[in-house]
Amino acid sequence: MKGVVSNFYRVSSTRYMIQISPVATQEILRLRSQQSHNDAFFRLGVELGGCSQWVYKMAFEQQLQSDDTVYPCNELQVVIDSHSLAYVQGLRIDYSEDLMGGGFRFHNPQATHSCGCGHSFATQS
Repeated sequence: MKGVVSNFYRVSSTRYMIQISPVATQEILRLRSQQSHNDAFFRLGVELGGCSQWVYKMAFEQQLQSDDTVYPCNELQVVIDSHSLAYVQGLRIDYSEDLMGGGFRFHNPQATHSCGCGHSFATQS
């Protein structure tokens, strides 16, 4: 991945690594506005768990780690750690509401299997 090292983290110059729909962007911005720091970074990652293999995790953070890549996407600065980076390449995030409430939808081209909840997935490797 191409990038520029800036204050211990990488600023990605690769376009379209992930895509966040305008509706998902607005929901993330709404959630961030409820945080004590409205300028927090949006962290996206994966961790072992869920009913498949990996589960997506999202959080707001003020601090960056040395292995983070900052990816500008729409109005957001998305922070992805080096471990998660390989699992979110090409990821599309959307947000929709239905009778059961609202939720983020993840569309991962690397997923070989996804569970019913849509937040857990498996890959070939």
